[in-house]
Amino acid sequence: MSGSAGRFFRLLPGSGRVALGIVVGLWIVAAFSPVASRSASDIRLENRLLPPSTAHLFGTDDLGRDLFARVVVATPISLAIGLTAAAVSLLVGFAVGGLSGYLGGAVDLLLSRLVEVVLCFPVLFLLLALAAFLPPSPAAIILAIGLTTWPGDARYARAEILKAKSLDYTRAAKVAGASTSRILLRHLLPNVLAPLLVSAAFGVAWAILAEAALSFLGVGLPAPATSWGGILSAAPAYIEQAWWMALFPGLALFLTVSAYNLLAEGLRRASTERGGYR
Repeated sequence: MSGSAGRFFRLLPGSGRVALGIVVGLWIVAAFSPVASRSASDIRLENRLLPPSTAHLFGTDDLGRDLFARVVVATPISLAIGLTAAAVSLLVGFAVGGLSGYLGGAVDLLLSRLVEVVLCFPVLFLLLALAAFLPPSPAAIILAIGLTTWPGDARYARAEILKAKSLDYTRAAKVAGASTSRILLRHLLPNVLAPLLVSAAFGVAWAILAEAALSFLGVGLPAPATSWGGILSAAPAYIEQAWWMALFPGLALFLTVSAYNLLAEGLRRASTERGGYR
């Protein structure tokens, strides 16, 4: 690692580096998940609800499937949905917030009111409504999460654009006759990118939790797709006799969300130590 990326990495606090290592490790597990796909779908009723052992590290579920394999197979699905949903939220939020902050006036007033209207509705209710309305699929879950969480990114982007557009280089670009799109993409975006990456990292953590909540409530991914929330949805019925069905997918969810939150906090501190806008 060299250049600005290497310097930025060195500015990460210890917790941020550990979190980055965990995130990278999770994606490595996701890359090798097809190896465990057969065990994850192998139904053996004679092995149902077996406790953790050397043969089954995380035990087995109510259909006799290896729980370790199921958690591994669910890893890329949960991570991919979290990442893409956060990307949708960030793109929509930056488009709305960026235009609102840069253009100002009536456009700012209109878009700010739109953000406030969306924020008036509880996110979980909006998620459930969109998930029930859209046909069940990974794309529908991604859109449902992304289209209900963008207002936070929009407000964040608006605040950062308002800061950046008051700087001398932005004023100079306006005087030189640069177009709005050029100023946004060439002058403002590079300087608000670090804060937006922090928001995106927090957004991934939230999106993973949101998908798990939808799957747990039965309106998430359709079978045979498996996510950590889907695995957890079967756990309450067997919590007294098979505690491992809730523990291990719950730990995977907790570890992932915590890692992304710590990484986001580390990115925030690193971007602050770099001295802000340049």
